[in-house]
Amino acid sequence: MRTHYDVIVIGGGHAGTEGAWAAANALGAAGTVALITMEPRRIGTMSCNPAIGGLAKGQMVREIDALGGIMGLATDATGIQFRMLNTSKGAAVRGPRAQCDKDRYACEIQRRIASHPSIDVIAGTIDDIVVRDGRCVGVLLPPGAGVVGASTASDDNHLLPSASSSSPRPPYAQPPSDPCPTATTLSASAVLLTTGTFMRALMHTGERISSGGRVGEGSAVGISACLKRLGFELGRLKTGTPPRLDRRSLHLDRLPGQTGDAPPIPFSDCTDLAAFPRLPQVLCWETHTSAATHELIRANLHRAPMYAGQVDAECGPRYCPSIEDKVVRFGDRTEHHVFLEPETLHTDEIYCNGISTSLPEDVQDAIVHALPGCEDAVILRYGYAVEYDMVWPHQIDATGETKLVAGLFLAGQINGTSGYEEAGAQGLIAGVNAANVARGRPTVRLGRDQAYLGVLMDDLVTRTPREPYRMFTSRAEHRLLLRADNADDRLTPLGRELGLVDDARWAAYQHRSAELEAIRLALRTTRRDGRSLAEVARRPETTAAAMAVELEGRFPLALVERVMTDLRYEGYVTRQQNEIRRQRDGERHPIPPTLDPSSIIGLRTEAVEVLRRFRPATMGQASRLAGITPGDMTLLAMAIRRGG
Repeated sequence: MRTHYDVIVIGGGHAGTEGAWAAANALGAAGTVALITMEPRRIGTMSCNPAIGGLAKGQMVREIDALGGIMGLATDATGIQFRMLNTSKGAAVRGPRAQCDKDRYACEIQRRIASHPSIDVIAGTIDDIVVRDGRCVGVLLPPGAGVVGASTASDDNHLLPSASSSSPRPPYAQPPSDPCPTATTLSASAVLLTTGTFMRALMHTGERISSGGRVGEGSAVGISACLKRLGFELGRLKTGTPPRLDRRSLHLDRLPGQTGDAPPIPFSDCTDLAAFPRLPQVLCWETHTSAATHELIRANLHRAPMYAGQVDAECGPRYCPSIEDKVVRFGDRTEHHVFLEPETLHTDEIYCNGISTSLPEDVQDAIVHALPGCEDAVILRYGYAVEYDMVWPHQIDATGETKLVAGLFLAGQINGTSGYEEAGAQGLIAGVNAANVARGRPTVRLGRDQAYLGVLMDDLVTRTPREPYRMFTSRAEHRLLLRADNADDRLTPLGRELGLVDDARWAAYQHRSAELEAIRLALRTTRRDGRSLAEVARRPETTAAAMAVELEGRFPLALVERVMTDLRYEGYVTRQQNEIRRQRDGERHPIPPTLDPSSIIGLRTEAVEVLRRFRPATMGQASRLAGITPGDMTLLAMAIRRGG
């Protein structure tokens, strides 16, 4: 094991893997990245819903892919149902979603991490974060940690069940080959912390409490104490997961089935359409709760950890709430949808999407058996809640770097977010910036007009979340520009500049761009009945299929539809771009980090406190802080012009 790495990443979840991948690519061939995780065989695990994407989330996955990330590629390799959501609405709010084989997904992520020559996977935890003179310079590993070798790193064997198990064979199946016998310090130029739900984590099922951030795994206790010692303000959040059922015990023939799209649309621009989808496609099914079930839940709220005062967390996910929360908050509803979703192709596990719960097992039995089609259901694993420590994200910059400790980055649920996609997005941003710090290069912030990734990071640093943050299209004021279909145009050139986009992806992007330009030219110059095809394409009744026929089948249907969308949004997009240009200078104008808000004459006390707490990096960030008025912004601008 090396004693020094350019970047150290703590945690092997969705934030950690995207962070390690981005850092390794941004550093180049000579770079070194360590990915430290408690259990290498759980790298890339889908802890909750075995699905990627959705409304706004799908846009983020497309952006991660456009910047050279791995989430989209892994989804395309392991998806078992692909759907485009919101197809009845405009292209700006449509979102791709895929049900994945959860075990194959984790194996695919592991295979890709193992294939990168600059990434070492180290099995272990960390005892401390080493800080000198206000800068993070490494981590302290306890005895027993060591580099793990991958059992398979270059083929598709990870997608096949092993001889002794029905599960696919994970690449990281070996213990450390040479574990360190004593505690050791690994030095680094930057450290990225992605602890997920594991910091001082407790799991709750009714009155039963156990330590851990996920079934079968432990809790990271020492990191919380370390962060507190460094001066970070911690909070405590909660999340939960529903029961899993045995498919063989369900009466699925009584329920409406939900099919995927035919043909499906991949997430990644680099997926080979000729071999897509790679896995058999499956059905999901829909059922529902009832008024009687809601009464049962209300009668047992005193046994639910949150309502019984057992959970110490300040808040849980508003937009993916437990069934207890739904029943309390929506008392007038007589039923809630529940979706029964296969978790893998090689087991009979069914995920009950919609009844996340921490109620006792006997109550969960009654809830499940009251669902139509589930009267004889066998519960393979009961639902549970997790409470965990996090760092209030006003303490980070939109680059992911903490304001208290230079060179220390945070990404994922540690920042108060919820969801694989939000975690992966933060991991990528923090990973590339950790690499930039390691190389002495400027860090990068994405604007709200550039990407949902930019919206996410800006929201985190300007608005203290009161529940785990989840992305929605409504959060993006420039969503007409931030469509899923144009993520490559917006971000792949930037990814190339940052070293994230390899030659193959860049060549594919250039070819696609040339095809798009050829389509635009053909629509402008080809006329039918005295009108250009561009005019015809703008009509809402004109379909992409019909326009592809007009173009004599020379271009892919998806690209024809994309150009048609551009034409239909053209007037709105032009106005939005003009507004963005007017705002851009002020938006990105930096605030000197040495500026003391209390020295600004006339600035209100509330504004001084807010600016001190959030320490915005730009005028744009400052303008979005709650408690900051236009008058405060005027005084702040004057102070900056005077030199603070």
